[in-house]
Amino acid sequence: MSDTTLPASAAPAAEPSLHRVMGPWLLLLFIVGDILGTGIYALTGQVAKQVGGVVWLPFLVAFIVAMVTAFSYLELVTKYPKAAGAALYTHKAFGIHFITFIVAFAVMCSGITSASTASRAFAANMSNAFGLGLSSGVGITLIGLGFMALVAAVNLRGVGESVKANVVLTCVELTGLLIIITIGLMAIMAGQGDVSRVLEFKTTGDSGAFWPVVAATTLAFFAMVGFEDSVNMAEECKEPTRIFPKVLLTGLVITGVIYVLVSISAITLVSPEQLGEGETPLLKVVQAGAPNFPLWIFGFITMFAVANSALINMLMASRLVYGMSREHVLPPLLGKVHATRRTPYIAIGFTTLLAFALITFVGEVPALGGTTALLLLCVFTIVNVAVLILRKDTVEHDHFRTPTVLPVLGALACAFFAGPWTGRDPVQYQIAGVLIGIGIALWIVTVMVNRASGVRLSDPSADTIGGRGPLN
Repeated sequence: MSDTTLPASAAPAAEPSLHRVMGPWLLLLFIVGDILGTGIYALTGQVAKQVGGVVWLPFLVAFIVAMVTAFSYLELVTKYPKAAGAALYTHKAFGIHFITFIVAFAVMCSGITSASTASRAFAANMSNAFGLGLSSGVGITLIGLGFMALVAAVNLRGVGESVKANVVLTCVELTGLLIIITIGLMAIMAGQGDVSRVLEFKTTGDSGAFWPVVAATTLAFFAMVGFEDSVNMAEECKEPTRIFPKVLLTGLVITGVIYVLVSISAITLVSPEQLGEGETPLLKVVQAGAPNFPLWIFGFITMFAVANSALINMLMASRLVYGMSREHVLPPLLGKVHATRRTPYIAIGFTTLLAFALITFVGEVPALGGTTALLLLCVFTIVNVAVLILRKDTVEHDHFRTPTVLPVLGALACAFFAGPWTGRDPVQYQIAGVLIGIGIALWIVTVMVNRASGVRLSDPSADTIGGRGPLN
């Protein structure tokens, strides 16, 4: 095959490689911690508002769509165990650098919008936990910015430290959800609440139950995203080809079961109308099922749960920027690795600045969360198609292979849930459009930088893009 590498005079100096520190247990906690968090803690009430008592159903549908797409990711990450994730798969499948860049930018934006959503939720929960009385405005923004700066510091310290922090925060957020499940089960056994609500649909006009469930699934999907972040950590995992399939599927099943049980507990104790009011739906469940439970403790748990979402999403976004820079789809400066910490410090600074801008100038939690899901559904559609295209590309090592029907179903389902017919708030399309517009502008800048420096983009059909093998 042709090898379109840089001219010898333009070849970059060797950079230190990323450090392989993640075994199967750390990877499992990373995946579970990334999926759990802001979505289930903040959106349960909004989903109930859409569908009524069957609040568990949209989470189940979102889980199924995520699981089908996860099989596509498994084939690709075990086939190409590199840090760039969906953008790398797009690059190899379609060979159009502009499309590769837009996919990379969309995934990066989804991580940053998700982290920005979590940072503002953290600020609001911190205000409640400490009785600060800040519901919006400058105070919440300043706390969110300070929190995001702390996330950047942990990220810069190193992936080992970041993943260890993830272990602690994942245990905290799991504790919060297990409290909800336990309270619900105890109430059911004691004859409290109304279990019959779990089968009640909310219908509007002649639409029946189908379209409300579809609309609610577009919200619930935000709670299921996160599994795709793990593929961007492939270069920092031990034996990624061997451990990814079992660990990723296990993590998805664990979170899916937890979401369904939390939803059943919530709707049993609190009516859909009450659950849909305000921004602390699970706190209402605690109040209804265990009125003597110290609410400030659960407030702290919620605060740390959304903190975990922010940490992992910023970790993913910085690694994605790093990976694409190494493939010359983003400027080479963003691919630099710190000599002692061995972390992509320029990429961390870049993604943190973008998060600062979103926290300061956008800041709406529902809009950012919905935009995150919209961007990822579009990316998932492309990834499912890429699996089928890349079947003709063979590699020397063994890898996972998903049944062909799954990426076909995944592409159709993700495209369907990304469409305007689902009842999605139009503002989400507007935010996504602005973000993609920024991406196009950055693409033009990148092309100009590459031409000025004499960089020649790689042949995506080559086994090693840009003339480099995987980092060790």
